[in-house]
Amino acid sequence: MSSGTSAGFGRRFAALIYDAVLLAALLTLYTLIVVLVHGGAVTREGGGPRWWAFRAGELLLIGGYYVLNWTRSGATLGMRAWHLRAVTDSGKPLKLARAVSRFLWGLAAWAPAALGVLWLYLDPERLALHDRLSRTRMVHLSRQ
Repeated sequence: MSSGTSAGFGRRFAALIYDAVLLAALLTLYTLIVVLVHGGAVTREGGGPRWWAFRAGELLLIGGYYVLNWTRSGATLGMRAWHLRAVTDSGKPLKLARAVSRFLWGLAAWAPAALGVLWLYLDPERLALHDRLSRTRMVHLSRQ
């Protein structure tokens, strides 16, 4: 069980920035591999179904990064740096289905100018919208 207080927007955003740097490197490597395999750039104009497959691959890579980290250790690299952990609403580690749910709801929460995440300032338990919908929470672990 992981105890801690509900993480605020600043820590969540800082962890997201850390993870974005790592994901940018992974996505660059993924793009390089796709370009080498296909013998040239994959563009929307010339790609057709290849373009959509490429984009789906990017989404799977990003989702895989978060889901794998949440189910294995409860935290991504950025979350570890900011002492955060994703847990169920009862404080237990996330299983696969709950982690996937958190990722998908998280996409929706961050997409419209982070309004779903800023919801935590209106929530009595300081939970973001995707925390509520996926029955998970992001906790700030106290230093020991």
